[in-house]
Amino acid sequence: MENLNTKKVIEVLNTIMQCELSGVVRYTHYALMITGRDRLTLTEYFKTQASESLTHAQDAGELVTGLGGHPSLEISIIEESNKHRAIDLLNESLEHELKAVSLYKELLTVVNGESVYIEEYARGMIKIEEVHGLEIKKMLKDFSQ
Repeated sequence: MENLNTKKVIEVLNTIMQCELSGVVRYTHYALMITGRDRLTLTEYFKTQASESLTHAQDAGELVTGLGGHPSLEISIIEESNKHRAIDLLNESLEHELKAVSLYKELLTVVNGESVYIEEYARGMIKIEEVHGLEIKKMLKDFSQ
């Protein structure tokens, strides 16, 4: 880790924290706004995603402080589309998950060859976020018929 660009790693991790914390707000909002036939299952899904986003933010923050940095108090900007149909919320969720994947891939690039631990962390998070994206795509298939 002697050649690790710690400043850049902390910067990316703070951006990840901001994204994940915005996920907490986003998914909590979605759980409150969902209506219709799929309300019960999607409400639980969104609540679970909110809790998981909080855990992901905390994990990123632990890395920030472990590297000697200061965790961000900000969250990513969340645009309110005022579209609350299930299909709209799922499409917004997919966009959010794809953004998260891109941030974890950026982290992987920054630490490449310098920290096995952070590389494995990034790979694990990419896997988790990609699985979320696949699940959302499966849910969206109901709306394309």
